[in-house]
Amino acid sequence: MVRLNRRRTVTGTFLASLGLHLLHAAHAVTGGTAGLSLLLGYATGWPFWALFTLINVPFALLAVWRRGWSFTIRTVISIVLVSVWAPVHDALFPIGWIEPWYGTLAGNLLAGVGVLILFRHRSSIGGINIIGLEVQDRTGFRAGWTMMIFDLVIILCALWVIPWSNVVMSAAGAVLLNLVLALNHRRGRYLGH
Repeated sequence: MVRLNRRRTVTGTFLASLGLHLLHAAHAVTGGTAGLSLLLGYATGWPFWALFTLINVPFALLAVWRRGWSFTIRTVISIVLVSVWAPVHDALFPIGWIEPWYGTLAGNLLAGVGVLILFRHRSSIGGINIIGLEVQDRTGFRAGWTMMIFDLVIILCALWVIPWSNVVMSAAGAVLLNLVLALNHRRGRYLGH
């Protein structure tokens, strides 16, 4: 039986998606499937919510295999909620302009806190988060550091799509997001039920 803490899932997905909304307004990227979705959205014009959902499908299959049904169901719910929140933010909190450094750092900080809430309640927003958690459980190497490695690769790919100054901002923001996770999510530390 899957026990879902609805308040924390809604809070975590809201914060993560609001952070992604700020990143989009700053024309920045971050790591993970969220960053890849932003990057592909800039390159193709496809909406973030659609790309985010599609990119996470193979990772959901990995989650079933490696993390079990309970974690996977929570994660799929979180992915769907982040995808649902995205057009809500677009409609109710349109941002015509935001100072890029502020949007990038604040966006990554909000997204990091949102992901941390989800991690602590045995969920994620998919993708690289699942790989990071698996590596942490098997080796003790913190999820945040694993994710940072993948994130830097995604951000370097952004050089082909966004200006180099935005890539530098994005890299600084992704480091901030992953520091939030690396310093606050450890095996054995608080896990909600």
